Amino acid sequence: MRKLAMIPILLLLLFMTACSGSASGNGDYPTQNIEIVAPASPGGGWDLTARSLEKVLSGQELVKQNINVVNKPGGGGEVGWKYLKSQDSHSLAVNSSLVLTNNLLGQSDLTYKDFTPIATLATEWQALAVPADSEFSTASEFLEATKADPASIKIGVGPGLGNDDHLSLVQAASEFGINPSQLNFLVYEGGGDVVTALLGGHVDAVTTSLSEVKDQHLAGKLKILAVSSEKPVKGIEDVPTWKEAGVDMVFPHWRGIMGPPDMTEEEIAYWDEKLSKMVKTDEWKKILENNDWEGFYKNSEETKAFLQEQHDLYKQLVEDSGLVN
Repeated sequence: MRKLAMIPILLLLLFMTACSGSASGNGDYPTQNIEIVAPASPGGGWDLTARSLEKVLSGQELVKQNINVVNKPGGGGEVGWKYLKSQDSHSLAVNSSLVLTNNLLGQSDLTYKDFTPIATLATEWQALAVPADSEFSTASEFLEATKADPASIKIGVGPGLGNDDHLSLVQAASEFGINPSQLNFLVYEGGGDVVTALLGGHVDAVTTSLSEVKDQHLAGKLKILAVSSEKPVKGIEDVPTWKEAGVDMVFPHWRGIMGPPDMTEEEIAYWDEKLSKMVKTDEWKKILENNDWEGFYKNSEETKAFLQEQHDLYKQLVEDSGLVN
């Protein structure tokens, strides 16, 4: 009799355990508001990516719950990503290659493996630009001169060595047979300062995001010698890719989104479904166009493989650059 009396209690305990488990386990995820962390101050690429996600996911009613963008600036993403690591699956964060290089440069203990890959969303491309009256008319001419006397060519970059702008030219130089650690980089505060230095004649060339120099190129105030894209960029089809310039490389300046560790398969599948629909909307495509971004969507599984591939590439580039031993 005592055993029979225990059965209702056991059933009740099982029911309570099921209800308190992962929200996605019973198909109800998400059960509360969604938080998207922009690991930087308002303005700039990470913040714009987060707010663009919120705008389209909410505006197109792809996600029913409220979506809040939260800014957590500091440490090149470190503050926001540390915060994400301690949250549950209702928090996501925008990321970029800094989630890889911060660790490779010894600036953070966090690695991309500490998080759940959700998606890669968009990319900007990198550009090599020179003054309008530069002696260099092609990227190969610039690289030949740099190879002959690396110290004589001053190259502007910002806001620091080890970022995409820097490492894209490190890869181009390495592919061309130049020792990247010999390149003469002058570091500026940011992309705008880098372009100002170029226009003022303080550097011979700059490596920066395409969006920083595209308008100046179209206005004839400077020349873009190469872009890091797979194919010519719309609106500046006259500018060769690095591949067309004879350097076998494609270098995306990507942004994506990741979740905290240990998200369930059901939770990951939820975002695969929602984001795969989002990137096909006219609203998202308009955001890409307005910001000179290019669609670069990869789902969770593809992003996991992509991050591993990018980690291996960046590890090699950081070593080639001489920034670490």
